[in-house]
Amino acid sequence: MNPLTEPSFESLSAITLATHDMQRAVRFYQTLGFRLLHGGAHEAFTSFAVGGSFLNIIAETRGPIEWWGRVIIYVSDVDALYRNMLAAGITPEFAPRDAPWHERYFHVTDPDGHELSFAHPISDDA
Repeated sequence: MNPLTEPSFESLSAITLATHDMQRAVRFYQTLGFRLLHGGAHEAFTSFAVGGSFLNIIAETRGPIEWWGRVIIYVSDVDALYRNMLAAGITPEFAPRDAPWHERYFHVTDPDGHELSFAHPISDDA
């Protein structure tokens, strides 16, 4: 049973991230609770479901992977996902917090250095 299935991932436009280790990347995203649609640990291209969109991982063999930014993924329960990550041995950069731009969020870095932000909108009066 995967401990990270409780909070649901709600929206993300399709994005493709590079990895030098597909097996490690697939294991990481499956541990987070992403559903594998295509490919897998021993393939050059893997696609995961994220709401009605896709998170793609492609094997990169041409050189180093440079930092490029951050993916922001809306989830149904930021705090539950954070607790599930800790229970699975994944250490986010900080505990969930409320931002002045009206989101509750936290960040985690995947094994290839891609930064992921998990967030949920909050109202002004929350």
